[in-house]
Amino acid sequence: MGIHIIKMPDIGEGIAEVELVGWHVSVGDTVADDQPLADVMTDKATVEIPSPVVGKVVALGGNVGDVMAVGSELIRLEVEGAGNARADAAPARPSPETAGGQAEPAAPAPAPAPAPAPATPASKPEGQAHAESSTRAAAEPVTATATPAPVRQPGERPLASPAVRKRAWDMGIELRFVQGRGPAGRILHEDLDAHVQGQGAAVPAARSGYSERHDEQQVPVVGLRRKIAQKMQESKRRIPHFSYVEEIDVTELEGLRVQLNRKFGTSRGKLTLLPLLARAMVIALRDFPQINARYDDEAGVVTRYGAVHLGVATQTDAGLIVPVVRHAETRDIWSLAAEIARLAQAVRSGKAERDALSGSTITLTSLGALGGIVSTPVINHPEVGIVGVNRIVERPAIHQGAVMARKLMNLSSSFDHRVVDGMDAAQFIQAVRALLEQPALLFVETP
Repeated sequence: MGIHIIKMPDIGEGIAEVELVGWHVSVGDTVADDQPLADVMTDKATVEIPSPVVGKVVALGGNVGDVMAVGSELIRLEVEGAGNARADAAPARPSPETAGGQAEPAAPAPAPAPAPAPATPASKPEGQAHAESSTRAAAEPVTATATPAPVRQPGERPLASPAVRKRAWDMGIELRFVQGRGPAGRILHEDLDAHVQGQGAAVPAARSGYSERHDEQQVPVVGLRRKIAQKMQESKRRIPHFSYVEEIDVTELEGLRVQLNRKFGTSRGKLTLLPLLARAMVIALRDFPQINARYDDEAGVVTRYGAVHLGVATQTDAGLIVPVVRHAETRDIWSLAAEIARLAQAVRSGKAERDALSGSTITLTSLGALGGIVSTPVINHPEVGIVGVNRIVERPAIHQGAVMARKLMNLSSSFDHRVVDGMDAAQFIQAVRALLEQPALLFVETP
């Protein structure tokens, strides 16, 4: 038997480090060739790392949430044959599973170090406290009844699959208080059920709506949520935003959409408001190339694009992702609708290609029925403009000299004031407004 070390692969595009967002295996598992080992996240997408060999997991090279350099040790496997590393080579970064898995034969324990001076729990380094708690957990016998919930350190992440973590989040359960009965203390779905039933920890007593609450929950900002936070911080720090809001009468547009869906919905697909608005933006941008642009503020260069690569902000269970409709200028409204729907499904299922998540030149964002009256969308750096859609409200308005019920909607847009003047932004939104209020113009092509 030998040891095979799998290093963090070079994912391409000049990426030097990635974030570890999920493990598919744990210490002691046997993995097959091409079996998924871990999920890592780049600035653009989540990538699944498969195993190139068959073997048994000896050690994990990091914890979920760690930022790991390309070429660093990802996982260590025990394999048939010589492997690619010495069996007595110490893991680069022992994980919590390795610390608790002392029964593994392939990773002999290091020579005992001199006993450290006594220290209070508050003064112990986090890694030392982590290892001690794991060692105690491995040494103490586990009884079949009334096993108390583990008391983990605040920074320690219990072992659990992404599905278990999501279910725990939905149930309002903090995993560090759940007793894990899987391999290496891994928390399983049945452990969540046992926790709720009071077998793993005491269930909080029912309280009225006026009872005092003192519970707290620490939610690590990792994975996609960390990328979103970094992106929003960068955008607000680097871009001087200004917002422009305009009211649009979409009565005729909505009437046309209903008629098109009635006539072509079965054969060509149903239309929402987004493809119609996307088409209006594409047409209006022909006269405002300075808005369909990206600004490299470090080089001091604005790149204006003839192609409209339209980013469409999409809400997923993990957070907000912006897939890109490539060459939106070449698509009619049904093609735009189909591509927007395809991209939304891809990002929500985690199957979007990396190329579909970068390169947008302007972004369209909408909260649908939750869009509110006005919003101030954050520009998707390094773009210079973003158009936000608010909800449609039917209310009295003066139309052709008479008061009647009309369907009204606001567009709330933001622009980079370093390279987009206020007049240009206002004229662009007014051009979009004219197209939406006279929707027949969306189908008229001019040379």
